[in-house]
Amino acid sequence: MNLKTLLAERLEVALRDAGAAAASAIVGPATRPEFGDYQANGAMAAAKRLGMKPRDLALRVAEAADLAGIAARCDVTGPGFISLTIDDDCLSEALADGRTEPVGGGERVVIDYSHPNLAKEMQVHHLRSTIIGDAVARVLDALGYDVIRQNHVGDWGTGFGRLVAHLNDTGEDSEALGDLERFYTEASERFANDATFADRARQVVVDLQGGDPATLARWQRYIDISMSHCQAVYERLGVGLEPEHVRGESAYNDDLDGIVEDLEAKGLLTESDGALCAFLPEFKGKDGKIAPIIVRKSDGGYLYHSTDLAAVRHRTQTLHAKRVLYVVDARQGLHFKQLFALARRAAYDAGASLEHHPFGMMLGNDGRPFKTREGSGTRLLDLLDEATVRARRLVEAKNPELDGQQMDRVARAVGIGAVKYADLSKNRTGDYVFDWDAMMSFEGNTAPYLQYAYARIQSLFQRGRVDAAALTGRPAIREAEEHALALQIARFQETLEQVAATVMPHHLCTYLYDLAAAFMRFYERCPVLDSDVRNDRLLLCRHTAATLSRGLDLLGIETVDRM
Repeated sequence: MNLKTLLAERLEVALRDAGAAAASAIVGPATRPEFGDYQANGAMAAAKRLGMKPRDLALRVAEAADLAGIAARCDVTGPGFISLTIDDDCLSEALADGRTEPVGGGERVVIDYSHPNLAKEMQVHHLRSTIIGDAVARVLDALGYDVIRQNHVGDWGTGFGRLVAHLNDTGEDSEALGDLERFYTEASERFANDATFADRARQVVVDLQGGDPATLARWQRYIDISMSHCQAVYERLGVGLEPEHVRGESAYNDDLDGIVEDLEAKGLLTESDGALCAFLPEFKGKDGKIAPIIVRKSDGGYLYHSTDLAAVRHRTQTLHAKRVLYVVDARQGLHFKQLFALARRAAYDAGASLEHHPFGMMLGNDGRPFKTREGSGTRLLDLLDEATVRARRLVEAKNPELDGQQMDRVARAVGIGAVKYADLSKNRTGDYVFDWDAMMSFEGNTAPYLQYAYARIQSLFQRGRVDAAALTGRPAIREAEEHALALQIARFQETLEQVAATVMPHHLCTYLYDLAAAFMRFYERCPVLDSDVRNDRLLLCRHTAATLSRGLDLLGIETVDRM
């Protein structure tokens, strides 16, 4: 149940009855405790159009609104805010053990995320796209959308000429392929320093683009090895990307000539210095010149705009997406503005919503792009290894009684969870500083804090010899702390809908942190096991644990029963 939506619907009916037919009841969590649980300010804007005082209209709406069984109190505060306190019985009924309502109705959403360059192993800078995209895809799935994951990997282009040429020399079973970073470096150095090798590498590009079977087979061998490295990272991260979700640049190679012909037929391309470009007036600079969108280079080669246009057309006209989400670095903002504008001009969007959801950079304490260790490379696996090692040290100090297998599982859950949550809990549009000590803390808005809150509830069940699954009924809510906890649990659905609409996972992180904090206040002030209302409070504990577990799972973070 989305309480916020339900309240808005009831208040909008009252606004229409009051003559404000076009008004919206903008409902959100109350800004201060004295304003109850929710506030609505639809009367503020509507009153001006009706020639009324906002407070007078708000009083009329509050009196007329049908909120029986939903709001225990409906007050008008300030200049015209409507403050609402949810009825305790309504709250009790709204608790759902982390279950969600399928509001998506099967609407198809394509989400493009991760997209590593397969020339080498995944790097730290691939982390943000991968985990933000995965969290959003999980939330959309949970809400009943038909989600299609698309991993638009870089698997084509001139750089692969030198790699395949080097592979021709080393052999397909070379031990060097076990370390793609070294292989990539060796190929690049040979290309820079060996003119004969460079000529052969350029010929490989020609053969590759021409479809030579032997060259394509060697290229495919390299791609398969590189993707196996990526899949190892995805499995370590607990990310739901599978081989069937990969659709790289090469998948659109055969479409590119047709894209050019179609754009020319629609009068969208102009030749400029031998290249075919689109000049759209909205990209005119201060100097009066229009920044070109290069679709085909003067040498006949294609760039990102070409393959991305083909991808847009595939996603909207073949996959029939209603929304296409691109979780890509903020530095690609202009590229996507140009891409979407040209796609709309060419009618490739098919009425779908094309959305770039940018993210900032992950920085070290020096304000520069983060590296796993001072002076070393930035392989993502190195980062995850270090996270697990650090987490194991913390867990061993906190609970040395765990056996080896349990310790391994908890260290993995805490280490990987800490890395992911530290990123996901930040507004994705900004840069953030990667801080091991902060993210591994058991205090504050961190994954270990939330995982510990969950484990603490499981410990409570164990101490009381309670089978949480066997608890029945709906909890009666009596105390203020019980009301606050139940209210926070009940806001799970509206939070997920907010994440789905904004593609902002940090809203879910904030929600979970507030939920854990509400539980801690409840636990400190409301006895559970030694209480006359033991069953009701155990039910609140179960709902809290289930919602914490479900929320963390939607972020791709594991919970453990002991820490």
